[in-house]
Amino acid sequence: MGRKSCHKKYSVFLKEVMGSSNDVQALILGILIGFSSFIQCTSTLWDTNALLLVNASQGSTKKMPENLFGVSFEEINNAGAGGLWAELVSNRGFEAGGLHTPSMIEPWSIIGDYSLVRVVTDFSSCFKRNPVALRMEVLCDSNACPAGGVGVYNPGYWGMNIEQGKTYKLVLYIRSLNSINVTVSLTNSTGGQTLATANIIATDVSNWTKVEIALEAKATNYNSRLELKTNRKGIIWFDQVSLMPLDTYKGHGFRNDLFKMVADLKPGFIRFPGGSYAEGKSLINAYWWKDTMGPWEERPGHMNDVWAYWTDDGLGYFEFLQLAEDLDASPIWVFNSGFSQEQAVNPSNIKPLVQDALDGIEFARGDPNSTWGSLRADMGHPEPFNLNHVAIGNQDCWRGDYHANYLKFYAAIKKAYPDINVISNCDGSNTKLDHPAELYDYHLYVNAKTMFSMAHKFDLTSRIGPKAFESEYAVTWDDGRLGNLLAALAEAGFLMGIEKNCDVVDMASNAPLFLNANTPSYKGFRPDAIVFDSYQTYGTPSYWMQQFFSMSNGATLLDSTLQTSSSDSLMASAIWFQNPADQQNYLRVKVVNYGSNIVNLKITFEGLDPGLIDYSKSSKTVLSSTNVKDENSFQNPTKVSPVKSLLKKSKNDIGVTLSPNSLSSFDLLILSQNIAEINTKNDMSYSSSI
Repeated sequence: MGRKSCHKKYSVFLKEVMGSSNDVQALILGILIGFSSFIQCTSTLWDTNALLLVNASQGSTKKMPENLFGVSFEEINNAGAGGLWAELVSNRGFEAGGLHTPSMIEPWSIIGDYSLVRVVTDFSSCFKRNPVALRMEVLCDSNACPAGGVGVYNPGYWGMNIEQGKTYKLVLYIRSLNSINVTVSLTNSTGGQTLATANIIATDVSNWTKVEIALEAKATNYNSRLELKTNRKGIIWFDQVSLMPLDTYKGHGFRNDLFKMVADLKPGFIRFPGGSYAEGKSLINAYWWKDTMGPWEERPGHMNDVWAYWTDDGLGYFEFLQLAEDLDASPIWVFNSGFSQEQAVNPSNIKPLVQDALDGIEFARGDPNSTWGSLRADMGHPEPFNLNHVAIGNQDCWRGDYHANYLKFYAAIKKAYPDINVISNCDGSNTKLDHPAELYDYHLYVNAKTMFSMAHKFDLTSRIGPKAFESEYAVTWDDGRLGNLLAALAEAGFLMGIEKNCDVVDMASNAPLFLNANTPSYKGFRPDAIVFDSYQTYGTPSYWMQQFFSMSNGATLLDSTLQTSSSDSLMASAIWFQNPADQQNYLRVKVVNYGSNIVNLKITFEGLDPGLIDYSKSSKTVLSSTNVKDENSFQNPTKVSPVKSLLKKSKNDIGVTLSPNSLSSFDLLILSQNIAEINTKNDMSYSSSI
């Protein structure tokens, strides 16, 4: 029942009682009975735990940023090397042991006894930027070698996923002073089962020779290895050994299942190549984009010394830009501002790094005839990438020379590219920045209770000046563990606060994005959104929570007010959006119940004609579980995941029930083309409840 009909019933009742013989008694009685009737008709907190008032009137809306929610990628937890980047060979160029010989070649190992085969690295490679190659000396011949020969094998990143019927492209460089007969095979982890095999037979490979072979798997094994074997006595050199599945996303090198997991979040942006990874523990091991350019064989790779593992840089600057384009997400490039975790570049010497940043922007955006734009074109992408955001450094504001370095970067970038949005490392949420910027970076790693309370972090932030980029947030420590429901609910509350403050927060992303489950705990960071191994993956509860916000980018925020006595455990928001899947318009209400009690909630809409709601195609989705510390796993990947059902049409006096420790979304199909049409033609004020 609408408020107007309530008011009408009450006024008619008063007229009737005022006409009675005892006017005074009738008046008192009428007021009491009428007030009781009014309470029954009006949504209040007297008959429910909570009341959510959503104002759908056009004047109470706010346009949300097109890229409000996105993802933050960092080369951590083997997210790229051994993860999203589908290369199966680890240490493919034998450079991981360092630029000295002899050097360690892990995870490569020999097949056969040391008396039969010996390997060592040397500087004989034909590639100037990565000079190390592997020298293999075979001491036995066909009569003395064991059956199948001797050689080396590579297990990849904790085992290669080889699937029956799929084809894998093997590329390697080989040299020998003698004729060769090398068997290349994909086998199980012990070499006992052969999944695919081929032979390299050549009489003259005295110069480095590139060999390409397509290997079709005849069986499936998730813990496979690549073997290179021979039974001919002599010396063979190997270098740049690569094995890639042919079925990567669009042939761009991204592992399909992991790409899909990210794409399903519908990210508005992707921040790369990371935070600490961009800095490096030492400057020599920072992420320098030019070292990741060109053919993969010529990329030197580098030690990811912050997270303690080698990366061949197959996933380079070009690939990150391609990834953003494939995701239809805006790229956000974080470049080094002259600082590693242990070193700093003085402002008087910062000019080469400033020029390096300008060159990187030209590579992404420049004309294909420009110096660096031509390199992009040569790599197969003549059209510019849509790079509109750059971040100068990562968490460097506390460094003594950051401001001086920052101003030199900012001035040069703005002179060459005045439209680019520059992101500062300094927090501007409480005090005004003392330097120019379009956005400022803000990171948040806290316990669950603090995270939920941070929903109000930006309520009092000045509406004038740079906007916030919440590039890294996560519930951590004991509350986060490997990623549980408690963390997801606390983060959901925080994101609802982001939505309500989307006029001062321009973008937000959870971090880290990926975790290879085999990553040793001392090398990685937990929790993460997506967990995987060689062949399988699952989303943590925080991953599924983020999907509740996947339609918020570019949506319309509706003014909503929550009336409850449990303000420390309830958060809510409401948006209007068009679903690209069916081109229909929806009104979505999200509510997180962070408490341990059931909550009876009434949701009341002002300015919405109830007749426009099509309940037959409206739905509710709930993320919850029996225990707030429940986690997902490979054995039970959807233990904590959204459950969707139809939303039954409710009477005006019936609300919804929120389960304890739950995140709920109510999607109402609205039969109108735009928000201006959801009000009635005669502009009458409507109130409807579900």
